[in-house]
Amino acid sequence: MDWLLVLVGLGLLLVGGEALVRGASGVALAARLSPAVVGLTIVAAGTSMPELVVSLQAAMEGSPGLAVGNVVGSNLFNVGMILGLTALIVPLRILGNSVKLEWPVMMLAAFQLVLLARDGTVDRLEGGFLVAALVAFVAYAVWVARTGTTSEEAEEFDELPTASFGRVGATAVWLNVGAILVGVGLLAGGSTALVHGAVGIASALGVSDAVIGLTVVAAGTSSPELVTSLVAARRGRDDVAVANVLGSNVFNVLGIAGLTALVHPLPVPEEIVARDAWWMLGMCAVLFPFMRRRMRLGRAEGAMLFGAFVVYLGLLIHDALG
Repeated sequence: MDWLLVLVGLGLLLVGGEALVRGASGVALAARLSPAVVGLTIVAAGTSMPELVVSLQAAMEGSPGLAVGNVVGSNLFNVGMILGLTALIVPLRILGNSVKLEWPVMMLAAFQLVLLARDGTVDRLEGGFLVAALVAFVAYAVWVARTGTTSEEAEEFDELPTASFGRVGATAVWLNVGAILVGVGLLAGGSTALVHGAVGIASALGVSDAVIGLTVVAAGTSSPELVTSLVAARRGRDDVAVANVLGSNVFNVLGIAGLTALVHPLPVPEEIVARDAWWMLGMCAVLFPFMRRRMRLGRAEGAMLFGAFVVYLGLLIHDALG
């Protein structure tokens, strides 16, 4: 029954996240935001919504390991699995802002989380600091993207893979708003089922909530990012594919951990502080030279990122079962 709850919850999260991203993208594009802005903000935030609702639900129900493991595991999955797998299939061009703005903020956010979690908890004050940092980053990123958007880029709205409900006329607006509402409802139901099922599995297997959060839950809640980046790369929108992952990692730490800590002070399991958080920092750090060297992520870099994630996953499962 627990596994069935997890599968149903993941399915609802995947469908709900996709509906939310598509609806929000349509509304944003109707407001004439560029694809770069939408990819870094609306798409990144929308694809991070499953992580947010799951982490909030887990923290409120007394499973902090699941909440924090979901954030850290999702960041590892985003870099190792999503960017690695996407680059293996379609080599990705890296734009200047990804190196000059998005990666430094992602790295700084990850480092802040490690520092704040070293005492074993992220309290409400620290959560508020993280959320404030997210607001500042989004405002600056939107300003940079809007002021630096060329007329050619502004005409590429139809190429954005997540805007599928149209954006012209009242009917399209209502379709997009309806998709947002349906997405939020599915995310709420999916998170409830997933948390209950994951906690039950952890108890049955004799492993911690953190391990389930780092593996099953993190992979499931990151499914929207995987789908979005793969589709974007296949359609030649490398900017959306890369910005989606980097932006989602920023939202995961500053938004999800921050908001969760604001609602409920967030205890951090010792195993995550001692092991998994450092893997997250390492994966984020190694991404920079890969991106900067030729301003692209080729198949070789994708293979190394994917391989590093597989090694981490193997060590995690070995420690959990051993």
